[in-house]
Amino acid sequence: MSEAAPRTAPAPGAAPLVTPRPALLTFLGGVGTVTGSKFLVESDRARILVDCGLFQGFAHLRHRNWERLARDAADIHAVVVTHAHLDHCGYLPRLVRQGYRGPILTSSHTARLTGIVLRDSARLQMEAARHADEHGWSKHRPAKPLYDDTDVDKTVSFFDPVPVGTDVEIMAGTRLTLHHGGHILGSAWAHLTLEDGHTLAVSGDLGRPGHPLLLPPEPFSGADVLLMESTYGDRRHDEESGRSEFASVIGRTLARNGTIVIPAFAIDRTEVVLHELTRLRQTGVLSRSVPVYVDSPMALAALDVYQDAVRERSAELRPEILARGEAALSPAPFLAARTVQESIDINSAHGPAVIVSSAGMATGGRVLHHLHRLLPDPRNAVVIVGFAAAGTRARDLVDGARVLKMFGEYVPVRAEIADVPHFSAHADAGQILDWLRGAPPPHTTYLVHGEPAASEALRDRVDHELGWTAVVPRSGEAVLVR
Repeated sequence: MSEAAPRTAPAPGAAPLVTPRPALLTFLGGVGTVTGSKFLVESDRARILVDCGLFQGFAHLRHRNWERLARDAADIHAVVVTHAHLDHCGYLPRLVRQGYRGPILTSSHTARLTGIVLRDSARLQMEAARHADEHGWSKHRPAKPLYDDTDVDKTVSFFDPVPVGTDVEIMAGTRLTLHHGGHILGSAWAHLTLEDGHTLAVSGDLGRPGHPLLLPPEPFSGADVLLMESTYGDRRHDEESGRSEFASVIGRTLARNGTIVIPAFAIDRTEVVLHELTRLRQTGVLSRSVPVYVDSPMALAALDVYQDAVRERSAELRPEILARGEAALSPAPFLAARTVQESIDINSAHGPAVIVSSAGMATGGRVLHHLHRLLPDPRNAVVIVGFAAAGTRARDLVDGARVLKMFGEYVPVRAEIADVPHFSAHADAGQILDWLRGAPPPHTTYLVHGEPAASEALRDRVDHELGWTAVVPRSGEAVLVR
């Protein structure tokens, strides 16, 4: 691009006053998929990456995690992280390994939760590499993790928490404001003011108004360009029927003396599930004689953060949660499995039980051992309580798979499979439109972080119902921020 003409005539002998060129926005991830969110904003003076997530699901997506970022990591001035889910923060240690040394700007709760997520991710990467070496299935000798504990330690040292609702200067002329996103604890949507005066908003993952723990997201106040997530862009949540179905599958599984396994994301979904199980304890659907196991060290560490937020009376939490205190997240008795041996002990237990374990999409983690044991028995049930991306085991189960491959063998699926999206922490299509209504229309709204059908459906609704210019971008595409 050629340099723009001076904004005003300079004083004699002074340097010319040059109008800044429009910033360039490049979609490096989170396009055509619900994973790998990475959005690069480049202006004359600043290069800012908004979100830095891992790709998950299909092998061709996961392989992209091994690629170097399309820009030199050392040339990026700052990273903004909207929240602590792996698909928004999980590439950070890889970026640091490539030479990034700038601040990682996020809310204080997100900084704490992201540290937990990244340490767990590094542990899984290192365990997978050791397993590959022992069983010879890696192309590399020795097998290497995507990143390790040392990379995470370096990454955490760059965290720079910023207060939500406060305007902070990232670089001269470039400012950031975070607003509560209502998706998980600490989640935010980001508003950037660039050096030429144009503005960019990134929704991150937008929470739904009916989240049982968190207050709704702060309203969208407008921007020249908006990046809007579209995970559920073609769906509607039916919260009451979802709650009813969850209670129903719990009740009928226990009636046949079965065990329920709930693959749940360690951050927020576990807390929401525990809150719902607490309600079922109170209503008698879930007898106090039936143990509830939480088998995920990461989920238990995240639960500590949520309980601290309750004790600190965080402004993100609903008043009724603050009124009930920590008991709102404790379907006592529930048993915490922190060690490997405690997890093994659950697998050797018999009789009805509820097991909440990560990972939520059943892509790895301790939940695989429970699925391996429980799937062949028709008395048992698996309850999928969140979005299952294409190419994951959870999605295969929702789609009716009769066998599931894990640990090098095929396991028959005879257990009942229940898909209960009520527990999703994402806004559905109607809730997204409600969040957008009333704000001045952006010049362009880009639908990101969604599978193609969902993004295209939301694009059409934004176009037809709001009259806004809406676009589904392509991976790697670059556009001007005007």
